[in-house]
Amino acid sequence: MTLSEWEGEFLESVSERVKTHGRAFADPEKGAPGQALSAMQGRKLKEIAKKAKGDAPKGRRRNLD
Repeated sequence: MTLSEWEGEFLESVSERVKTHGRAFADPEKGAPGQALSAMQGRKLKEIAKKAKGDAPKGRRRNLD
């Protein structure tokens, strides 16, 4: 599966910030001490990895009963 332009840019920017600063977020309250990614960045990377592997994204299922 092909990544969107935004997803590619996100991956590049996260990678570059980790190489340069040791983490990919600026606000220390958005990530745990010693962690390279914030919780949201980690979640998004997992979504992108699943998409790249071809796994269907899990959407919300509505119960129509």
